[in-house]
Amino acid sequence: MSTTSTSHHLTRRISTRVSAVTPSATLAVDARAKQLISQGENVIGFGAGEPDFPTPDHIVEAAIAACRDPRNHHYTPVAGLPELREAICVKTRRDSGLEVEANQVLVTNGAKQAVANAFAVLCDPGDEVLIVAPFWTTYPEAVSLAGGVPVVVGASESARFHVTIEKLEAALSARSKVLLFVSPSNPTGAVYSRAEIETIGQWALERGLWVVTDEIYEHLTYGGVEHHSMPVVVPDLIDRCLVINGVAKTYAMTGWRVGWLIGPSDVIAAATNLQSHETSNVANVSQRAALAGISGDLSAVATMREAFDRRRRTLWSMLNAMEGVSCVEPAGAFYTFPNVTGLLGKELRGRIARSSAELATLCIEEAKVAVVPGEAFGAPGYFRMSYAMGDEDLVEGATRLTALFAEGREK
Repeated sequence: MSTTSTSHHLTRRISTRVSAVTPSATLAVDARAKQLISQGENVIGFGAGEPDFPTPDHIVEAAIAACRDPRNHHYTPVAGLPELREAICVKTRRDSGLEVEANQVLVTNGAKQAVANAFAVLCDPGDEVLIVAPFWTTYPEAVSLAGGVPVVVGASESARFHVTIEKLEAALSARSKVLLFVSPSNPTGAVYSRAEIETIGQWALERGLWVVTDEIYEHLTYGGVEHHSMPVVVPDLIDRCLVINGVAKTYAMTGWRVGWLIGPSDVIAAATNLQSHETSNVANVSQRAALAGISGDLSAVATMREAFDRRRRTLWSMLNAMEGVSCVEPAGAFYTFPNVTGLLGKELRGRIARSSAELATLCIEEAKVAVVPGEAFGAPGYFRMSYAMGDEDLVEGATRLTALFAEGREK
């Protein structure tokens, strides 16, 4: 080894693999908003992707009781409490119709770890993963960290951000191994119909692909739209499908960090082995809280869904009334994904934004409204705006943007 290469090796402080990871744009926007709030600014934040409701009381009480029980002061099996894994099987059968056994379930530190584990066990270096854009920011990063290659497949606004078989087929190559499928979608709120899911699932099956499907927003659909689980709609996929889910959105438990990965027992065993060296088990108290949540009814999410639906309709209507903005009606999750290209290049309070990222900066600085730019989701020219927030703040934030955008002048 030459002196030059040795020197470079010794002076590189951060690994190339980790250096390539981009920061979470959603968390960055949330942090910027909180920083301005701490400085006394009245900031309205549309950035955070979490329910604004407290965790239901009975879940909190279960956690308090768990804290006092010495059994929870020790390690659990890496894959999770046996009773929680069994309860996840019951909950999955109840909510989606998918029949699984406990040895097909791995409890993870939030659904985000389930995402990372899924790609880590499936991807060898160079394996390609088809990811539909707009996408949640973590997906391509998790693929890359696992050694895979994210292949972005664009879903157009004219198709309500639903990907077509033609676009999937065009992206296919000899190295394609996995299709990532998400419905309801973060960031667009798109929800695929049963017929669409069957078509896409059959296509993946015929092409010999694995499917990783993220169902974290399964209970948040509106206007009579229903969620359907791909391995239920296409049963022949079950042996090549991993399902990601968790308690975060359904039970307002984002901070408790409990998710899970469901799949064939050999894949789950491998993911469990991996997790044993990464984090071991999820915190016992959080597992007990999750057990209380999924063992109960769905009344908590029904209450949240009613509020989210009201806010969804309000924000969607206000966005479409704004100068230079158009927005597809979201059918699920708790996000709108407005098109803001009509504002780019216009002068707003003496400033001109040439991209949605620059426009997002202008919004927080001039209107004190925090949004996440579409660049973070592989879709420049858009904003992601969460409506998981109080009604008054939502209207106030949208009103501020309406006023700001109305001042736009052609330049």
